[in-house]
Amino acid sequence: MAEARQIVTALLRLHGRTYAEELGIDLAGDGPSALFRMLCAAVLFAARINADIAVAAARALTDQGWTTARDMADATWAERTRTLNRAGYARYDERTSTMLGDTAELLLQRYGGDLRRLREQARRRPDEERRLLKECKGIGDVGVDIFFREAQAAWEELRPFVDRRALAGARRLGLVRDARTLAGLVDEADVPRLTAALVRVELGRDHDRVLRVAEGGDAGRDDADTAPDPASATKAELYRRAKRLDVPGRSRMSKRELADAVRDHGG
Repeated sequence: MAEARQIVTALLRLHGRTYAEELGIDLAGDGPSALFRMLCAAVLFAARINADIAVAAARALTDQGWTTARDMADATWAERTRTLNRAGYARYDERTSTMLGDTAELLLQRYGGDLRRLREQARRRPDEERRLLKECKGIGDVGVDIFFREAQAAWEELRPFVDRRALAGARRLGLVRDARTLAGLVDEADVPRLTAALVRVELGRDHDRVLRVAEGGDAGRDDADTAPDPASATKAELYRRAKRLDVPGRSRMSKRELADAVRDHGG
């Protein structure tokens, strides 16, 4: 059995990218647009829907230019619904469109559209931040957990934050299930990456591969030994390989784009 630090190294190697990074959200500057986009992503991810579809929907909102509470509030319900539907977020498009609009309006009325003001009103106390965030439509404890998991990169009072899904991933990998002990396995700046990696491995059921790599296995061996050349693979095969390689934007790619991305990522 690999040691804890070997497992963490493998985790970060295979899955060590936050969802904010995947979405192109720079939380380090703690700006109002980045925080708002992350909150919208939390609304999308909190539904019972595939994570890749939630990522595609979050990107679609950004592509429309709805990156602030004002932008989102100014968009019509029909525009938001149509955008979500086209991104594949069809099952929850109408309800989520309403929640995004209501949340934007609430943030504008109470905080001038700036979540940093919510943070200051809460006096940087995580319990109070959680309470205030849950007043937003579509944000319950799961949504707050998703937001905290990513926002801890900017809001130091949240660190270390490891939600239940990440802790489940840690358990399956044989790691400790205490947030502070887990966080002690990496530099403070890497805590968000570690937490996201644990979530990704849990969602993708990639525990065995992580353990194999931690014990000295080849991360790409399965694909290299058994998969056909990308040019001859089906789209479904390419998508599965792109998912294993954690290729960003894969849910919206054509077959040719998937083949190119898989090849570029060494798969």
